[in-house]
Amino acid sequence: MYAAVVRSFDHPPRYEEFEAPRPGDGHVLVDVLAAGLHPRVRSGAAGTHYTSDGKLPLVPGVDGVGRLPDGSSVYFVAGDDVPGTMAEQALVDPRRAVALPADADPVVVAAAMNPAMSSWVALRRRISFRAGQGVLVLGATGNAGQMAVQIARRLGAARVVAAGRDADRLGLLGDLGATETVSLAGDPEEAAERLGAAAADVDVVIDYTWGEPTQRAMPALLKRRADRSAALDWVQIGSVAGAEIALPSFVLRAANLRILGSGQGSVTAAGIVAELPSLIAELPSLAVSARSVPLADVESAWTAPAAPGTRLVLTPS
Repeated sequence: MYAAVVRSFDHPPRYEEFEAPRPGDGHVLVDVLAAGLHPRVRSGAAGTHYTSDGKLPLVPGVDGVGRLPDGSSVYFVAGDDVPGTMAEQALVDPRRAVALPADADPVVVAAAMNPAMSSWVALRRRISFRAGQGVLVLGATGNAGQMAVQIARRLGAARVVAAGRDADRLGLLGDLGATETVSLAGDPEEAAERLGAAAADVDVVIDYTWGEPTQRAMPALLKRRADRSAALDWVQIGSVAGAEIALPSFVLRAANLRILGSGQGSVTAAGIVAELPSLIAELPSLAVSARSVPLADVESAWTAPAAPGTRLVLTPS
């Protein structure tokens, strides 16, 4: 079969022939219809994701839409011990797959599920989120952040404060459910002050940035909270602004701050898969921006400038 193949962590995947996987241990071989080029896929192909084992060559791709031997389509999450999904064929564990409606668009599903799943699983599996609560999405102008704004509202958030750097994307988030927007552009201290003033009394932070924005935002929010004993769940999902922060001890003592993460390991594979049917049912109500690219063009697609808010999807045929 043909696949995107990583032979060096310093070079994008190349389109080349690769041995087709053989079904075993309950797996089914499917024809891949679409596979999303997510940030998680990029970090895995670069060997920098925390789950990377450093072994090469590898086929990237963590999820996709596939056609089963009977002609039906499924969305599936790839197992950790099988080749990735950016190939003409892939192995599917039926326990990690969900049937799709006959009219589902494979490109839209492949584009949306991974970024949407990050906030969906966080709000439904990592914390006790309740309708009527307030949510801050930190890093809301990215693809996953844009989905998080919509999902928070779909799950009953009364307020969604959307914070990000991209002014054009920020201006569109009101139509997607944001009740307030905050620009993170410009002077970092001034941005943190704006954020503290707007979002001090939210109940949940969905954080895709980490790094300096988070390091400044935490004390800015906590200092302005009307009731510091009210719980604030800070859910760390992405780290586009940096992998580390300096966390002063007073931040943890001076307020009821609960920091936790959501991702592979913090939620079981079974827990994630259990959420897939309900999320798939919500997809028609979510705004999704996707662009399909032939798998044969994977190398150029990998290095092309990304359009904010749009997810690239590789299609083998």
